[in-house]
Amino acid sequence: MSKYHINIFYSEDDSGFIADIPDLGHCSAFGKTPEEALKEALVAEKLWIEEAKKEKIELPKPKYKPFIYKVSMF
Repeated sequence: MSKYHINIFYSEDDSGFIADIPDLGHCSAFGKTPEEALKEALVAEKLWIEEAKKEKIELPKPKYKPFIYKVSMF
C-alpha cells in the first residue's frame, strides 16, 4: 500500500491507463487496465524511494489531495 496518493486515468494517446504519483516527481506507470497501472506504479514508487535514499535525497511528505477530497469535507 502506498502512503502517497496515486492518480489513475485513461490515456487515449497510449490506449491504456496511467498511474501517477504527484508527490514523487516524474513517478508514473502504464497498464492496459487500472489494476495493472496501479501495480506498476507501486513498483515505480518503491524504486523511486530506493533511489532517493541511495542518493540521500529527503523523501517528500505526502501532501497531494485531489480536489474531490476537499469538496467532500464541506
